Amino acid sequence: MPPAPRANGAIFQPDTGYLPLFEEDRPRMSGDLLTVIFNEQVSASRNSEVNAEREGATTLTTDTAPSGLERLVDYGIDITGNSNFQGGGGAEARNTFSGTLTATVLEVLPNGNFRVRGEKQIRINEGTEFIRFSGIVDPRAITAANQVLSTQVAEARIEYVGNGYSNEAQTMGWFQRLLLNISPY
Repeated sequence: MPPAPRANGAIFQPDTGYLPLFEEDRPRMSGDLLTVIFNEQVSASRNSEVNAEREGATTLTTDTAPSGLERLVDYGIDITGNSNFQGGGGAEARNTFSGTLTATVLEVLPNGNFRVRGEKQIRINEGTEFIRFSGIVDPRAITAANQVLSTQVAEARIEYVGNGYSNEAQTMGWFQRLLLNISPY
C-alpha cells in the first residue's frame, strides 16, 4: 500500500499523485499499476552417455586340504568375472506462455527500479486457475502504453497453477504413488 501523504500545511503535495500536463502516465511510486506482457519461450535439452567395463579373474589351486575336504584337492577352484555397463539418457522440454497481467508497484528501490507483483484468478466451471507474477522492473523498459515485456523483468517469477477436476485427473493417486515407490518392477 502507498504510504499516507504527509500533511505539512503546503498547497503543493508532491506525493499525492501529481501528474504534470505533458508527462506520460507511467508508474512512479508504490501503488501505481503496470501491465506485464508475457511472451515466455523456454527450451532445454540434455543428453548423457555412460560406458563402463570391468574384468577380473582369480585362480586358486590347493595342494593340501583340511581333513574331510581331501577330495577338493583334485579340483582346482577357478573364479572369473566380467561386468559391462552401458547407459544413456536424455531429456527435452519446451514451454510457451503468453498473455497479459496488470501488476502493482510494491516498492520503489533506491536505484529507481520498481518491485512489482500481480495476481489474476480465473474461475471456469469447476476449476480455478491462478497466474502470479513478481519481479523487478527498470522504469526505462516501460513503454508509453504503460507496458513491459516479461523478458525484460529481472528476478521474474511466473506461476501458473490451477485446481479442480481436470487438474485432479492429471495427478496420480496417493496409493498408486505408494505402490510405485515400493514395487521393484
